Amino acid sequence: MLTKVYIPYGGYYSTPFARWQGSLANEHAIQLGADTSKRWFAEKNWDPAMFDFVYLGITIGQPQWFYGGPWASALMGAESAPGMVISQACTTSATCICQASVGVETGLYQNVYCLMVDRCSNGPHTVWPNPKGPGGEVLSENWLMDNFGRDPWAKNAMIQTAENVADEAGITREQCDALALRRYEQYKDGLDDDRAFQKRYMFPAEVKLSKKKTIFLEADEGVTESTAEGLAGLRPVIPDGVHTFGSQTHPADGNCGVAVTTRDQAKALSRDPEIEIQVISYGYAREKKGFMAKAVVPAARMALEKAGITVQDTAAIKTHNPFAVNDIYLARELNFDADTINNFGCSLIFGHPQAPTAGRCIIEGIEEVAVKGGGYLLWAGCAAGDTAAAMVLKIG
Repeated sequence: MLTKVYIPYGGYYSTPFARWQGSLANEHAIQLGADTSKRWFAEKNWDPAMFDFVYLGITIGQPQWFYGGPWASALMGAESAPGMVISQACTTSATCICQASVGVETGLYQNVYCLMVDRCSNGPHTVWPNPKGPGGEVLSENWLMDNFGRDPWAKNAMIQTAENVADEAGITREQCDALALRRYEQYKDGLDDDRAFQKRYMFPAEVKLSKKKTIFLEADEGVTESTAEGLAGLRPVIPDGVHTFGSQTHPADGNCGVAVTTRDQAKALSRDPEIEIQVISYGYAREKKGFMAKAVVPAARMALEKAGITVQDTAAIKTHNPFAVNDIYLARELNFDADTINNFGCSLIFGHPQAPTAGRCIIEGIEEVAVKGGGYLLWAGCAAGDTAAAMVLKIG
């Protein structure tokens, strides 16, 4: 359990997410994330030089990401801050916040900035020399699609892990479709009143198309409308499977940032000093081969146990749910109603840029709990390699 770590209320942002090959497809993820953060700091009148360390979360290679952490720090204006890269698929944001929190808790850091960026669009194609191959033929990898399609340890595709859990747990196509429709309706709630809820945390991404033309991406791009009839008419991705393209997430592009600091500094930086956000605990787990969605359950239980609470004590639950089965299984195992979580949005609907995905979910959860007047937030989600992470925060 952590006792000394806080996030300033409003000390975070997420850009909108753009479906891959959309408006952010040609933007360098690190440069775009650093530029977005720098503009956000300026709007808040924050001096980026106050940060003594930066965690850069990124999972998809970009040109010169060898220098990723220190480069991002310098581009943001925190030139004296070292930076470190963290990469663990879709739990990258939670791991960045955890590492920053441990550093603040132990006194290693005072003010840490976590910047999480990714661009699924136009992923790199890697080539390695292979002089012993037939004719010296090279080894190659499509960074994104090859890894979505095959775990080198479990030797199956991401979606197969979801189907494995559905089959073992007896989860049906009808349940997955119903859950996907519910999640779309919840996402639409965040669009009410001219996107009032999203505007509590969302910050536009600036895209310079040319020297004379700049656009700002101010809202999510590429979210597909869901209806009961439309979902029922889709074919399963895997023959006889329970998931269609309507009940799984889509790759996306975007970035987010979170400041992690001491209690006094959080109050000084907060947009409302009366609202405190305390980082309480972190959980992690790994499941048997090919059962990724199951790992979320022990990770969530660990985070709750370390926080000294039960799932019934939470004011809100947010998840990274790349497949509908994730939430159905988690709710069944932890004994809560799956329809009541992930209010206002989730990655099943707004997309999956990997590194910033959990960050946006956590940020939305903080705002939801703040609107409710305070309480505990549980975030939990799976990641590549049949792993998962979870966090508990206290707001209010």
